[in-house]
Amino acid sequence: MASRGFNGLTRTFLPSELRDHQCGFKAFDRKALFDVLEDVEDEHWFWDTEVLVRAQRRGYDVKEFAVDWEPKGDSKVDIVRDVFGMGSQILRCWWEFTVQPRINRRTSIAAGIVLTLVAVLLMREYLPLGEVVEQMSTADPVLVGAAALVYLLSWPLRGTRYRDILQELDYTEDAGFLTGAIFISQTGNLVFPARAGDAVRAYVVKARRSIPYPSGFASLAVERVFDLLTITVMAGAVLIGLALTGVTSIAGLQTTVFGSSAGQGGYGDAGQTAVYVAGGVGLAAILAVAVIVLSARSDRNFVRGVVSKLSNDSYADYVAGVVEQFTGDVQTVAGNRSSFLTVGGSSLAIWTLDVVTALLVLAAFPSVSLPLVTLVAVCFFAVSVGNLAKVLPLSPGGVGLYEGAFTLLVVGLTPIGWSVALGAAILDHAVKNVVTLAGGVVSMLWLNVSLTTAVEESKDARSAADAAEPTDD
Repeated sequence: MASRGFNGLTRTFLPSELRDHQCGFKAFDRKALFDVLEDVEDEHWFWDTEVLVRAQRRGYDVKEFAVDWEPKGDSKVDIVRDVFGMGSQILRCWWEFTVQPRINRRTSIAAGIVLTLVAVLLMREYLPLGEVVEQMSTADPVLVGAAALVYLLSWPLRGTRYRDILQELDYTEDAGFLTGAIFISQTGNLVFPARAGDAVRAYVVKARRSIPYPSGFASLAVERVFDLLTITVMAGAVLIGLALTGVTSIAGLQTTVFGSSAGQGGYGDAGQTAVYVAGGVGLAAILAVAVIVLSARSDRNFVRGVVSKLSNDSYADYVAGVVEQFTGDVQTVAGNRSSFLTVGGSSLAIWTLDVVTALLVLAAFPSVSLPLVTLVAVCFFAVSVGNLAKVLPLSPGGVGLYEGAFTLLVVGLTPIGWSVALGAAILDHAVKNVVTLAGGVVSMLWLNVSLTTAVEESKDARSAADAAEPTDD
């Protein structure tokens, strides 16, 4: 069954004309084999399948004939681990052959526009947006303005954090200039899909301060790592707090999540179970972050050891390499305890101000009357999950992803209606995006940077920087 399933999937997805890709009785023309091997990535059971598939794609003749095969000795195949491993290899090759060649800037922009239009049409069909707009019109403009001011205060902290990261790479720059570079980069993410603005910062610091592209991309990676670590810890800490306290210590949230009585159709038990499960996920996330940080501060390769126990195919090796790069980025700053604490503290302050911004926006709605502790806890969690959703490069600036995640969390954890929650999510994201765009325009004028030119130059620079990365011999 495993053999027939594997060969059927290979013929369907890659595609291949062969009936059996795994028989060990094979012969190759030396010249043809070495030509194909240049692109073969797998080093485990999928190796010969990939050779055969790539050979067919390059026009080489592959003849198949029947042989009598008598297996001897025990099999070395792990039926569970290797089935998943080889299945992932089929998907990898399918992505490389079918999807990846079609991904370019034009298709990415088109896909982003289509997704946005579909989202708007679905919202018009299933959500009475008039009610959402009506709720938004009732928001207190003073509190909304205060939210914009609080969010603006987080930007100098971003520049200061970036300065501290660059100092670990032996570059000393002014925090004001770096704040402007970040403004331009984030503006690029709002305008272009697939987070194309991320690489703009490397272009700006290279063009205006002669910081090499590899250092610019490395510093950006370190910053992103600390952002993800901070967001994960924030969300996990709130989840654990809710689960461990049974939500009884947060005034008002007990009745909103579990219902005002235990007899509401079992909703109370289901809600409590959900919170405990979420708490377990949060605890696992924090433990994973702790392991990554400890691995980054140690000479031992914990990541490779754990992954190799689960699987030893090339895809597992790829996953281990990604996590190792992640820990390597942390290690850039984690090697210095003082710098690690400084950058970590700055990250926590930045994202706390992000949460306070959302809190002020939510409090601006007259119908929201939750206790402050409840409001703080819910906003910490909603903003964390909303920003994690934005990691997926499906729309410019994560528009739609953030609002959807934020709304679901607010509605799920509070008695706030969906129209108010969605209105608050839209207004919160709009406030942050307006501040970002305004800062980006001012920074582009100040530094004399063209955003479209920066995107094009940074794309070429990233390819060159990747090609110039040193390899282990």
